[in-house]
Amino acid sequence: MSDGFFGGSYGGDNRKIGTATRLECKICWHVYDPAKGDDYWQIPPGTPFANLPDHWSCPECDAHKDGFMVLEDI
Repeated sequence: MSDGFFGGSYGGDNRKIGTATRLECKICWHVYDPAKGDDYWQIPPGTPFANLPDHWSCPECDAHKDGFMVLEDI
């Protein structure tokens, strides 16, 4: 752990993720999957997490995107 973030945290660092990386909210466990996009925020499928608008937040609990955790590829 460093800089106050949990190990595996996105923390706003786009170098930690790729265009298809899925991320999980550390509060409610909602998973953002770029292949699916986000219906709530009208984000089209194929939108990488790094390309989400600055105002985007978790559609389930409103957590800021910096708090999302990087999921390992399955």
